Amino acid sequence: MAKPTFSPEEQAQIEAICQRYPTRQSAVMPVLWLAQEKFGELSPPVLELVAETLGLPLAHVTGVVSFYTMYLPQRKGKWLLELCTCFTCGECGGRELWAYIQTHLELNAEGVTPDGLFWFREAECLGACDTPPVLQIEGRRMVFSLTPEKLEKVLESLRQGVLPPFESVPPRNPEWT
Repeated sequence: MAKPTFSPEEQAQIEAICQRYPTRQSAVMPVLWLAQEKFGELSPPVLELVAETLGLPLAHVTGVVSFYTMYLPQRKGKWLLELCTCFTCGECGGRELWAYIQTHLELNAEGVTPDGLFWFREAECLGACDTPPVLQIEGRRMVFSLTPEKLEKVLESLRQGVLPPFESVPPRNPEWT
């Protein structure tokens, strides 16, 4: 595999990111996110690229990646799906849905389906306690009030390579509308 590189456009984007922070070290998180979006994971060669690009020690970049669960040192499936099983989601069907997913989709010990298409992880609070249980797809799309039937529709969409449509959650208090 060729050594990963950033395009000139991505280099310019990284420099623009760095301009928003007092030091290049402060820009490490958004640059890691950019790298993960491009390469799909933050493997050792990608971490070296980020460290070199920002002029930071590799140990610092690696430390950030190992601390935050949103960064993926190794992608284990094509689509990352995270189900909240924290208190509210867990009490409102999240734990049962997690058991359903593990059994119905035959997840291996790392949470990956036999075909390698889906990688499931439990998530801590995703900040949508009024619409439990909640599923997060690739850290950028949320599915609220998840049921087994709704999950099947989401998985079918992802099998076709399409994120499910954005879901707007209306406020529950009629006085807010």
